[in-house]
Amino acid sequence: MSAGIKIFSGRASQELATKVAKVYGVSLGDVKVTDFSDGEFQPSFEETVRGMDVFIIQSTMPPTDNLFELLLMIDAAKRASARKIIAVCPYFGFARQDRKDKPRVAIGAKLVANMLMAAGVDRIMTMDLHADQIQGFFEVPVDHLYGSTIFFPEIEKLNTGNLIMAAPDAGGAKRANSYAKRLNTGLAICHKQRKVANEVAEMTVIGDVEGKDVVLVDDMCDTAGTLTKAADLFMSKGAKSVRAFCTHAVLSGPAYERIEESNLTELIVTDTIPLKKQSSKIRVLSVADLFADVINKMVHNQSISSNFL
Repeated sequence: MSAGIKIFSGRASQELATKVAKVYGVSLGDVKVTDFSDGEFQPSFEETVRGMDVFIIQSTMPPTDNLFELLLMIDAAKRASARKIIAVCPYFGFARQDRKDKPRVAIGAKLVANMLMAAGVDRIMTMDLHADQIQGFFEVPVDHLYGSTIFFPEIEKLNTGNLIMAAPDAGGAKRANSYAKRLNTGLAICHKQRKVANEVAEMTVIGDVEGKDVVLVDDMCDTAGTLTKAADLFMSKGAKSVRAFCTHAVLSGPAYERIEESNLTELIVTDTIPLKKQSSKIRVLSVADLFADVINKMVHNQSISSNFL
């Protein structure tokens, strides 16, 4: 057990970090960020962290200032003699750049991992990476939590014997299949083809959804193009209703408008990324209890296996 812990937050995750600290039973640490007229900024810890286990909560969604702010805070904690520095990234940005899918492109997820380690991080805690193999990009321990821990109880409430799990694309089939096995339901998959990024050209359904309450699961919802097209397609194939559970509410571009105008009954997301605006079709579940529990177990050197569903 450490001499003590302190929980801090970057500016991108203040609301979630405040909840996590409250559930854990401590006050959120005092961080001051000084902005300069040229756009540079400098975070500083306004209290001692010497000999402490420092947890820095910051999702690294765009803009890249969020990632760089986290890097600066890690460096500051290291130079202030923190005992251990744990970066808690509920949403790990650049995770979609996990491989070279065409010539002359960067592997952004690996670069981010290298930067975090170079800054001095001792451990990473994150949720629903876009690709599981990103854990292997790090030479420090990675605690990879799953949104299913939050979503399963909600989906079980919807299960009246008429439920079918669905994946919005072939890449999400493994995730949807794990839900289907646990809930003992059928599985449907949307096969999509893209001509350019963020734009779906064609979709077809694999599986029978007629008369079913369809539950789509995915790690993130970005422009909502795939989700809303899938929902419309399922309804055209005779589905009774379509709901979607997505861990990370990226929701960029026309996402909000698409969701409002779609056949989705509801989109359930977590607060790993704060919503830009409210929507009658979007419901948010907090991951604060889960992260606070894992932090507590980590501090007391307890197993976190029970947190994986």
